[in-house]
Amino acid sequence: MIVTLIVVCEVGFWVLLAAGLATRYLLKMPRTGIALLLCEPLLEVLLLVVTAIDLKNGADPSWKHGLAALYIGYTVGHGHRTVKWLDGHAAHRFGGAPRPPKPPRYGMARARHEGKVWLGSVTAAAVASGLLLLAALYVGDDGNTDSLYGWIFVAWRAAGIHGLIALSYAIWPKKAPEGAASAVPARDPEHVPDLLVRRPSKDEEQV
Repeated sequence: MIVTLIVVCEVGFWVLLAAGLATRYLLKMPRTGIALLLCEPLLEVLLLVVTAIDLKNGADPSWKHGLAALYIGYTVGHGHRTVKWLDGHAAHRFGGAPRPPKPPRYGMARARHEGKVWLGSVTAAAVASGLLLLAALYVGDDGNTDSLYGWIFVAWRAAGIHGLIALSYAIWPKKAPEGAASAVPARDPEHVPDLLVRRPSKDEEQV
């Protein structure tokens, strides 16, 4: 039942997201669209309540309850960024807004971006750990809580691996390819890349 509900919540997340964006930009009903987007956290609340009821009714804690906690944590840590990214592209495609800027690809700017994304993973691990600890306390000494504590390790291991990947961008910054045009405007024509300046022809040089 828990696994089925996780699948339903995942599908419901994307359905509500698509419906909210379509209502906001295609139907020109921004308030209704925002209301639909705000309904998405209710899916996580529903999953949390059903998980608690399942444990209360005597179900043994298992990987299913741990997976539910990780799903809720991921939604809290990364859901807002996902919605914001899609909303920016929908606003550009259907609302006439400027194209959202792409994430930086090179240098320390890329490292800072990866660090911010990693903080989302830390938030996800913290939320999942809190829920798992509450579930373990709720079950008490009468039930087997080893699987719940095991998922806490899984959550922080994933956050740790993600942190090492993000740190690698700071230790070994990715360099921009050679020959990339500079974003700083040149003051003299001789400072402008050859591709951007038309060289005079031989006839023009003889004149």
